[in-house]
Amino acid sequence: MIGAGPGGSAAAAIAARGGLRTLLLEREPVPTFKIGESLMPDTHGVFEKMGALERMKSSHFVEKHSVQFFTRTGKASMPFYFEKERPGDDSARTWQVRRSEFDQLLMETAAGQGAEVHRGVNVRDVLFEDGRALGVRVTAADSGGPVELVSRVVIDATGQSALLARRLDLGRVDYGLRHASIYTHFRGAIRDEGKDEGATLILHTESGECWFWYIPLAGDVVSVGVVGPMDALVRNRDGRPHEIFFEEVGNCAEIERRIAPAHQCRPVSVMKDFSYRIDKMAGDGWIAIGDAFSFIDPVYSSGVFLALKSGEMAAEASIDAIAAGDVSGERLGAFQPLLMRGVEAVRQLVNVFYDPNFSVGSFLRLYPQHQSKVTRILIGDVFEVDFTSMFEDMAAFAAAGGGKTVPPAVDQMARAAPAS
Repeated sequence: MIGAGPGGSAAAAIAARGGLRTLLLEREPVPTFKIGESLMPDTHGVFEKMGALERMKSSHFVEKHSVQFFTRTGKASMPFYFEKERPGDDSARTWQVRRSEFDQLLMETAAGQGAEVHRGVNVRDVLFEDGRALGVRVTAADSGGPVELVSRVVIDATGQSALLARRLDLGRVDYGLRHASIYTHFRGAIRDEGKDEGATLILHTESGECWFWYIPLAGDVVSVGVVGPMDALVRNRDGRPHEIFFEEVGNCAEIERRIAPAHQCRPVSVMKDFSYRIDKMAGDGWIAIGDAFSFIDPVYSSGVFLALKSGEMAAEASIDAIAAGDVSGERLGAFQPLLMRGVEAVRQLVNVFYDPNFSVGSFLRLYPQHQSKVTRILIGDVFEVDFTSMFEDMAAFAAAGGGKTVPPAVDQMARAAPAS
């Protein structure tokens, strides 16, 4: 496994538990600051397969029970409580994490399951023979030169560096979302109380052009980031990122209110959030997972979830393929249709989020029968559920101006429909 982020560590832990001799290589000598701080509840199953669930439960990470949306006028939706879909189930909660601590926890879990873990190792190339991946060429501070390591399967978990996609010059499908994010941390910001204290908040700016995330972390810290079109947020703006960030804070009264008593406790960072997927996620002797295969958008916190799930699926595919003596791309990538079903569900919900005529709260007032399915996507229950009718109704709702011109017959049918 190349890369000890969530996907790589998940793959390494599950593969090692499955009896495979497993090597996890990470370029950075120590865990670093990253975003991707909000998890989805359906990470529970991956943590359990990894052997990490009990450590997550006993950690100091803030518990997350819901997601809440705010319109450009500051009106708050009802919180989307996960427990409504999972009453009495422990998986009706998840966590808000500091990535450096979270990534370290998962890497230690992989090591505890028997994976051999090395930090400070730079994978320079993937070795191929007759179109099949056979291992990697690496350098390390103490190696004295390049070293070649042979393996039956190579799993690329290098994130948006996408080592294998670049090495093989694989085609990319551009999802068309070209955004940037500017983000930082605050200490002492206002939080809600009780089980709402750890809620992820998604807040539109008054212009509707950008939106903020608001993620409570441990130690009285809140992660705050603004996301918007690349041109509007970065390229066509005067000022440095710090100045642009606070200009947008002034364009969102609820964020301004919440951070008023706080002080900024880390410099702002900027990231380009281009959405894409690689043409294929597996070939002979190799699999690409997480952001090395696909990245959608930060809005629903799906990135870490999909990295973990693809890591789980890749590990199980590797165990199966090696046992069968068949590490062909067809066998290793057999799970791609299932994974893509989940990716597409998230992508379609992301697309309607960015439609100026769409509002989650307004949509559900007209189509309450879809409340359950929206919540299920926010949970991460995206691989077995058919969301076709919901996305058709969302498209019709947005095309009609966000409910402003929905025909009475459609309105009546929606109100009469049972919740599902």
